[in-house]
Amino acid sequence: MGKVLGIIGGGQLGMMITEAAKKMPEHISKIIVLDPVVNCSASQVGAEQIVADFKDKDAIIELAKRSDIITYEIESGDSEVLKSVEKDAEINPSPETLKIVQDKFLQKSFLAQNNILIPEFLQIDSILDLKQGLGKFGYPSLLKARRDAYDGRGNFKINTPAQIQEAFNYFNKKNLMLERFVPFKMEVSIIAARNTKGQIKTYPLVENIHEENILRQTIAPARVTEKVAKKAEEIAQTTMNVLKGAGIFGIEMFVTKTDEILINEIAPRVHNSGHHTLQSSKVSQFEQHLRAILGLELGDTVLLHPTVMYNILGPKNFEGGYKPIVLSEQNVFLKMYGKKISKPSRKLGHFNLVAKQGETIDLLLKKLETIKGKASINPA
Repeated sequence: MGKVLGIIGGGQLGMMITEAAKKMPEHISKIIVLDPVVNCSASQVGAEQIVADFKDKDAIIELAKRSDIITYEIESGDSEVLKSVEKDAEINPSPETLKIVQDKFLQKSFLAQNNILIPEFLQIDSILDLKQGLGKFGYPSLLKARRDAYDGRGNFKINTPAQIQEAFNYFNKKNLMLERFVPFKMEVSIIAARNTKGQIKTYPLVENIHEENILRQTIAPARVTEKVAKKAEEIAQTTMNVLKGAGIFGIEMFVTKTDEILINEIAPRVHNSGHHTLQSSKVSQFEQHLRAILGLELGDTVLLHPTVMYNILGPKNFEGGYKPIVLSEQNVFLKMYGKKISKPSRKLGHFNLVAKQGETIDLLLKKLETIKGKASINPA
């Protein structure tokens, strides 16, 4: 009999984990997700759902009692509550790993202690701390929420002293940190997996292009030198060795103008920049995550086909139902997330543009320009 899998979060990541789990019936017999949105994305593809907040203690306890193994698609879960239910269900990545990674200040402190290169940072407890920090780092600098921040929602770039008060007020008394701004030439990431037995595998380095702090497209492989790709892989391996914890980790990095590599941040879960693996690789990041937390042999991470992933985002000035998207081009793979309502910058789906006839990345990017318009969101 397969195990019952519990997932904290049932959005698009939970949806794609569920779809991968459905293809592994000998290992997973049932999937239950905990998510506050009724009829969440994962429930639309066969997961049972507990409707509750990600931090709801009683709901997490219920999920643990009904599951054999718990994982998460969002790092907002309460690591202390998760620690307390380990007697009922195995939890991967572990609550200890989650606790380090979900607080960006603790994460950066941990990486610094392990001699992994990161941008300079400071804890901020008051506006005086912020002024002193800016005196040290100069402008621009990034003020960040330590927790519950993703897709750029927890960042405020301070460009001038006139913005100090505005930036501080923006976070409404959240725990904060200040980071020295890195004038990078490229944002890149590596999807890394570690199974419960300590086996580690990494997917090739990819290049990420953001619009207003939200990932818009991923280019696999990254357009970098072999030396940079190798250096990034070594950093990812080192990070996985010290971090422990089983599962997929999205390791976001900056490549500086001098080809130095700094870690920006780590997500302890499957990652948007790994969606290309659904078509570019033999084993997707979602299957790999399951293999990792179940203690199975990790799958092949070789990039079979260069691929460009493009996120379909809700337009800025519209909220409501939208017309279905149809893409009929060859080697274009559309994935919508079953979200009925578009909201500004909401991730509604993505498509992968795959080079199956030996096309170059440049050719794929030209092709992308002709397809993008067909994937735009229009009111129903």
